[in-house]
Amino acid sequence: QVQLAESGGGLVQAGGSLRLSCAASGRTLNGYAMGWCRQAPGKEREFVGSVTWTGIIYYADSVKGRFTISRDNAKNTVSLQMNSLKSDDTAVYYCVAALGSGRSGRYDYWGQGTQVTVSS
Repeated sequence: QVQLAESGGGLVQAGGSLRLSCAASGRTLNGYAMGWCRQAPGKEREFVGSVTWTGIIYYADSVKGRFTISRDNAKNTVSLQMNSLKSDDTAVYYCVAALGSGRSGRYDYWGQGTQVTVSS
């Protein structure tokens, strides 16, 4: 069984930066995309970004140009560098893994989530 563990959330002022990290354990995620989704209070879960096993990267339009996702297959980790944060980015961020691109909203594995709060 795969476990995903996030770290790096917190409180930041608008315009600031945070870096989220996620480490997978239990097995190597060969063939799986790893990435991030988020859910704000009262809102639907939202895809943020993903990177496939072969390194193809996808972003939601809302974060393009501000967020950067990276992956280390050897270490079974994925990271999300978030810059120019806005209050709309406030949400619980989940590390996820799925076969395919990771954009479908259907995930095979989830982390417990880490809170990101952006104060205006």
